Amino acid sequence: MKSEKITNPEPRRWYEDACAAAHALDLVGERWALLVMRELMFGPRRFGELRASLPGISANVLTQRLAGLEAAGVVARRRLPPPASAQVYALTEWGLESEPIFQALGRWAARSPHHDPSLPFSAASLLLSLRTMLDAGRAGGLSARVGFRLGHERYLARLDGGRIAIAAGPVEGAELVFDGAPAVIAAAIYGGEPLAALEAAGALRVEGDRALAARFLTFFPLPEKAGAQQG
Repeated sequence: MKSEKITNPEPRRWYEDACAAAHALDLVGERWALLVMRELMFGPRRFGELRASLPGISANVLTQRLAGLEAAGVVARRRLPPPASAQVYALTEWGLESEPIFQALGRWAARSPHHDPSLPFSAASLLLSLRTMLDAGRAGGLSARVGFRLGHERYLARLDGGRIAIAAGPVEGAELVFDGAPAVIAAAIYGGEPLAALEAAGALRVEGDRALAARFLTFFPLPEKAGAQQG
């Protein structure tokens, strides 16, 4: 296997601005930095897993971003216990506090007329979008467990009291399980693609409570596009 040359990172350029928002950009404003953080929102990842979930990033740039985020105190390296004994990257406790930033950015950018939902969509993207777009009024009063099989990854969502908690783990015992690529599940939730059509095409499997599946898809309405009421 051919190794890739890892070059030294370029010197950081700072905004030299006392505004805390400017300092936030000093910390995480480099290209790809926020997306690396997004991929770590649901637990530690190996270097190769991170690169696979960000198909446009090079090994060199990923190495630089991880080093920069680690130096900033946002990411930490860990060693998995035996038998894995592999090095992984994880958000620090402070790094995990950044999730509301992603949610605010996601809600704001979803209103862009230029947003293209057909671009690559990772498992973390899908799950974070569910925590962002959940309409508490629509989901209120329902208590349910919904599982997601996303390739080799497994996640369990717990709906209760108009809130959704999602964690990596087995989906056994869930009342409903979606099995498919993140982009396909997103197409059903946000794009209005009928479940029956996706299943007939072999792109998606739905196991369990079909009525719950149909209801679940309605819990995540997208905001109106900016400028839609103008003119």
